[in-house]
Amino acid sequence: MKQIIQSFKTGETILEEVPAPLIRKGNVLIQTTTSLVSLGTERMLVEFGKSNLLSKARQQPEKVKQVLDKIKTEGLLPTLEAVFNKLGEPLPLGYCNVGRVIAVGEGVSEFKVGDRVASNGQHAEYVCVPKNLVAHIPETVTDEEATFTVIGSIGLQGIRLLNPTLGETVAVIGMGLIGLITAQLLIANGCRVVGIDIDDRKLQMAAAWGVIPFNPKTGDVVKFAEEVTNGIGVDGVLITASTKSDEIISQAARMSRKRGRIILVGVIGLNLSRAEFYEKELTFQVSCSYGPGRYDDQYEQKGIDYPLSFVRWTEKRNFEAILQAISSGKLQVREMITEIVQLEDYLQVYGKIGSSNAIASLLAYNTNNTDKPNNTVKLRDIALLPSNGTIGIVGSGNFTKMTMLPALKGTAVNLKYIASQSGVSGTALAQKYQISCSTTDYKEILNDPEVDMVLITTRHNLHAPMVVESLQAGKHVFVEKPLALNLDELNKIIEIQSRTGKSITVGFNRRFSPHIIKMKKLLGTAQMNVVATMNAGHIPDNVWVHDLKVGGGRIIGEACHFIDLISFLTGSRVKAVCANALGTDPETNSDNVSILLKYENGSTGVINYFSNGSKAYSKERVEVFSQERTLVMDNFRRTEGFGFKDFSRLKTPLDKGHRHQFCQLIEKVRNGGEPLIPFVEIVNTTKASFAAIDSLKDGKWIAIK
Repeated sequence: MKQIIQSFKTGETILEEVPAPLIRKGNVLIQTTTSLVSLGTERMLVEFGKSNLLSKARQQPEKVKQVLDKIKTEGLLPTLEAVFNKLGEPLPLGYCNVGRVIAVGEGVSEFKVGDRVASNGQHAEYVCVPKNLVAHIPETVTDEEATFTVIGSIGLQGIRLLNPTLGETVAVIGMGLIGLITAQLLIANGCRVVGIDIDDRKLQMAAAWGVIPFNPKTGDVVKFAEEVTNGIGVDGVLITASTKSDEIISQAARMSRKRGRIILVGVIGLNLSRAEFYEKELTFQVSCSYGPGRYDDQYEQKGIDYPLSFVRWTEKRNFEAILQAISSGKLQVREMITEIVQLEDYLQVYGKIGSSNAIASLLAYNTNNTDKPNNTVKLRDIALLPSNGTIGIVGSGNFTKMTMLPALKGTAVNLKYIASQSGVSGTALAQKYQISCSTTDYKEILNDPEVDMVLITTRHNLHAPMVVESLQAGKHVFVEKPLALNLDELNKIIEIQSRTGKSITVGFNRRFSPHIIKMKKLLGTAQMNVVATMNAGHIPDNVWVHDLKVGGGRIIGEACHFIDLISFLTGSRVKAVCANALGTDPETNSDNVSILLKYENGSTGVINYFSNGSKAYSKERVEVFSQERTLVMDNFRRTEGFGFKDFSRLKTPLDKGHRHQFCQLIEKVRNGGEPLIPFVEIVNTTKASFAAIDSLKDGKWIAIK
């Protein structure tokens, strides 16, 4: 299918051929008929992409600070590589989509095949959208009119926050698309509306609906507002403009009455004057997108609705309200349509997006094709050399992009597939790393007899099921940690692996770092005490890694790295675990935890996994004490030895062992041989991570069976 994407690095807008999405649980698969280009939001994205690196930095000072912190802890070159990789990510454009349902996922009962729907889907021939972001289109509303649903909801949410009453005077600053819709909805609500913009054409359109127009180029906007309100000032201001200037927020404050309300829907400079707000006791609030539910995974992704009696207007109910307003004639949108162009002619819109005087540009899609959407796109033919080994990758997230594919580069392995959920990120990586096929259906990889090994880098809850499927398909498996999230999943993998005989490698890369290998060689087989500290950094509570059913929490999902590392250094297996977390009543998904490990050979390990430290401090540190000798490894860049005759220090660029692991893995694919990590050690590490959670629950040592 075709989809419009944009590069943050160059600003180039491209109509890309990508695999169509698969239908997913709780989602609706839609064939697009029409979509609306948000000339404001999408113009900002395109202009940001076209700006140089210095300009990008100036626009994102908080990102610059993060980059500087990363340079301190990881070095300049790894940081620059991460920055350029981030800038190279393709960005799917669009969020105002209309089409017809062609499939419904498990758990969706309110839609059926053939329904006409509006959604926040992108500019793509097919979109898969969660059910709470999809709304039925009334019969009296055309597809073209329905494309205004989502963008209209942005204005409607601003109005709901303003909470205007019958007879109040409200100023709308910015008569762009959202501003024109907002003005109409305010009039329908019984308000007097002052529309402010420098474009006379838009003001004339608004005046025809009853808006009182004013162009700031012709006079003082504050004095005009005072004249219209007999010196009182407006009751409320809705700012739908887009500018870096602080002047608009100042004007909004000065034109408001005492205890007036100001709602920001657009993007403006926010250098507020305390005096202007203080003297009038003004209230100011920023509106968030379409309404309650926005950016809440429970609502948007998992389909859990807010009870209507407690949250009357959610983003989906706002969609429905806009569609009803269009259907009833209270919201006129057709005359705002400046142009309708075919998807293939998208550059007629995007080529002039920075200078266009259009109000609303629509894209029309060819819907004559009734064939099943193609879930796999072949980008190039590659001459497969069986002796090199052939792999397929499932997952196109940060680990695949930033770590795995760069590590595989130069190994001459046959990269035949990459599977991604949306198809966009996978296709971009396939183009960059000369991968033959991009797909949204990972089972294409499992069903291909040419594929020797599957590399799995998805979210953690998919690891175990995909490992099982890959083994059953006769493939060797590499899976990024963790292997499983619970004992049932682990036991299933053990049973299938023993039956198929195929190898499993988990991404415990630290043991392949030259620093850890050197430490192992120096220490020999003596008993030792190991202290590993992970200055992990804070991750917000709503991020999926904290969800025990999806990410498993950071102990199972990340601290397992250090369990494996200590087991490698000690040359032994964990026999008991005790964990303690920060706080008087910590959750089991806590990421401020100390874990004690007791080993079969008498060695001990301590893992301090903390998220409350400074980002300027080293991220990872390992200390080993044995036979009156000490080794200290700092962030996989520097290792110092104390008490060793022939070793004092090892210094390298940041090297966590990823490349060494993948090079050895590819040799394993080609030549066979013993597994990189004995499976019994992988199982022991996984069980130890489960035991740490059990210990937090029970407050005692947990033995590993």
